[in-house]
Amino acid sequence: MLFDAIRQLKRGTVLVVGDAMLDRYVYGRVERVSPEAPVPVLTVEREVALPGGAGNVVRNLTALGAAVAFVSVVGDDQAGSDLTGLIGGQPGVEPWLLVQGGRATTTKTRFVATGQQLLRADHELVAPIHPRLADRLVRIAGDAVAATAAMVLSDYRKGVLAGDTPGRLIAAARQAGRKVLVDPKGGNHARYAGADLITPDVAELAEATGLPCGTEAEIAAAAASLRAMHGFGAVMVIRGEDGVTLVEADEAGDVVHHLPSDVAEVVDPSGAGDAVVAVAAAGLAAGLPLVAVARLGALAAGIVLGKTGIAVVREDEFLEALTPGRLASRKMATRSEAAERVERWRRAGCRVGFLVGEGAGSTPEVVAQARSWCDRLVVGLGDASPTAAALAELPGVDLIARFGGTTPLELIRLLRPDVLVQDPGPVPFAMAGGDVVQEWGGTVRRVTPEAEPTPA
Repeated sequence: MLFDAIRQLKRGTVLVVGDAMLDRYVYGRVERVSPEAPVPVLTVEREVALPGGAGNVVRNLTALGAAVAFVSVVGDDQAGSDLTGLIGGQPGVEPWLLVQGGRATTTKTRFVATGQQLLRADHELVAPIHPRLADRLVRIAGDAVAATAAMVLSDYRKGVLAGDTPGRLIAAARQAGRKVLVDPKGGNHARYAGADLITPDVAELAEATGLPCGTEAEIAAAAASLRAMHGFGAVMVIRGEDGVTLVEADEAGDVVHHLPSDVAEVVDPSGAGDAVVAVAAAGLAAGLPLVAVARLGALAAGIVLGKTGIAVVREDEFLEALTPGRLASRKMATRSEAAERVERWRRAGCRVGFLVGEGAGSTPEVVAQARSWCDRLVVGLGDASPTAAALAELPGVDLIARFGGTTPLELIRLLRPDVLVQDPGPVPFAMAGGDVVQEWGGTVRRVTPEAEPTPA
């Protein structure tokens, strides 16, 4: 089913309207501190320029093979000229980049050394585009929407979709019988009333509704409230490494789907939201069911989160993500590899947990409870344990390492977890290591009976 859905993504034709940006990356190395001020000196080795903002949605759509019409506004500056060339150079794109005199093209320049971003410098003018230019943009988009199957409004609040422009565009799409997806960036969501699908992230959902969004249940309730408040067909909440939550309506009321991203490890969060939006737009354009659209969006988030920089998702990567055993190979690590990865997580401020994945410790219920007590969960397995592949498919498992020997004590000492999760089940060594973890200030948590599976 999902394999067929992936292949259908390239059949869609999509109109994207929104804020185009230029993303510049300056890569180099740092070997000394400046004598002029306590700042690193970056020796520049290469520079890269990519379409950003709504332009990155376009870039993701073309990577999927979809045909795209793009309507946006740039300034009469070098960045605008560079961005126009980058957009026009992509296959399958019909660009309509209008130029406003005196306007600065939004440009984000990131300075990167050894995979770490040192600084981001933004050059932009955040203001509504000229009213006459807005009228022209709506006319062009109104003509273009008839030749496409779905329209995306990618609103980064830089001014292209200011005022009543979203409402006018949605009305034009409605008149043409086309689907509308909105990617909002805060503000008043009433401006997008009547859209078929809206894709806020968790922070935007909380801002739009004023409701708590700390748990899956709270996110679902807030999304349902937002859907009813503005007459949206559905709300798909982008939750980063946790995947997406889809709330859609049927005859019985709101239906909620929580779909994991299946990410093995978060390398770089940049661009994941745009990838989800692009996949959702291509799916709507291809006529896929919303649940399939959301599942593919969650997979796209996981793929992009595992890459460096503003990345895109391609069909072959989707197919690989659905290959049986793929997650097992990515999540399995030797003890030395596990130690290195845990150290990277710790430097990033993550709280690391450890669970023995034998017996009840291999069940989804126990894993979910263990993961709720930490930011990253390592599961330890004995050398002969056959459960690695099944555990790797669980979204709460971040890493799997075999401990060898008769107990996991040596592995626990090597990884020094912040939280040791103990399962009082029949596995003899599932309760081992508590005193060791407490020596370095770690905590011990025990699985509660409600986390254990219900007998068949």
